[in-house]
Amino acid sequence: MLIGCPKEIKNQEYRVGITPIAAHEAISHGHKVIIETGAGAGSGFADEAYQAVGAELVASAREIFKRAEMVVKVKEPQAGERKLLHEGQILFTYLHLAPDPAQTKDLLASGVTAIAYETVTDRNGGLPLLAPMSEVAGRLAPQVGAWTLQKANGGRGVLLGGVPGVGPARVVVIGGGVVGINAARVAAGMGADVTVLDKSLPRLSLLDDLFMGRLKTSYASAGNTAELVETADMVVGAVLVPGAAAPKLISRAQLGTMKPGAALVDVAIDQGGCFETSHATTHDDPIYEVDGIMHYCVANMPGAVARTATIALGNATMPFMLSLADKGWRKACEDDPHLLNGLNVHAGHLTYYAVGKALGINVISPALALKK
Repeated sequence: MLIGCPKEIKNQEYRVGITPIAAHEAISHGHKVIIETGAGAGSGFADEAYQAVGAELVASAREIFKRAEMVVKVKEPQAGERKLLHEGQILFTYLHLAPDPAQTKDLLASGVTAIAYETVTDRNGGLPLLAPMSEVAGRLAPQVGAWTLQKANGGRGVLLGGVPGVGPARVVVIGGGVVGINAARVAAGMGADVTVLDKSLPRLSLLDDLFMGRLKTSYASAGNTAELVETADMVVGAVLVPGAAAPKLISRAQLGTMKPGAALVDVAIDQGGCFETSHATTHDDPIYEVDGIMHYCVANMPGAVARTATIALGNATMPFMLSLADKGWRKACEDDPHLLNGLNVHAGHLTYYAVGKALGINVISPALALKK
């Protein structure tokens, strides 16, 4: 199979979909790999590193999309890229379709077979291709939140860990999954007073055991959430409903109950955000203020640490990429129901229920899509 990887064009997105190691693996399996010139530069991978393993460099993304049987990316295809997709092509990348009707419409019109990293599952019910980026984003959240809290950025001017005689910042993490655990770990390590909210009592018990008193846990009822948000210096939104739009957990009215200059860090922004006042921002202009509360809602947070994020993502995606290339998408998905769960679009049909529900589009089952 001819596998292509274009350079990412989303604002300040420095990750790359295929590392030289992944390219080498694909070529050793008998496939051809074409890489857009400069695609790996933002992650520290020179063109020469791809050439050294046998990949072909091409001058433009247009050539990648025209020639490749499978396009491997990081972020969802932007409007200009979507025009280059064509029928019968495999697209393997993050999609986050539920809050993005324009992208969904274009993918359906293209006839492409689109497999979303974020909805591929594993035998334990996890999301193995989302997990590494959730780990990165979770660990970044307290770091960018601490920066948002600085007075020069409009924040309260509170130091996360405090100093002797001055208490630490209060950090509330909503969601105890992969993002939440990693955000809590870093925030607690920075010396903050951390509380994690979740609706799963087994998850709260796990967190309590894992952190051995270094943070507090609370059941994520509306009342508990409202009470904790009122006293928080920073709130990290770390909720996820796989493939679906994120639930809105803090309303605009609640902002008026918060401390002026408090920070909201919405890690769920790729799925539409979990605060009513969230809208996606970029690394160029990451922060905005609503009713005196600072919002950090960058939609590609891991892009800020592109090398770490690219290697972590490549480790996770490579086996699935090889399976798709070795077997073709149908056989690969027939053999692996967890990969089949990643199928979101095929030949003009939407195949992921949560996206259809969010956007009001009819859905066919992935099993039926295998026969088309």
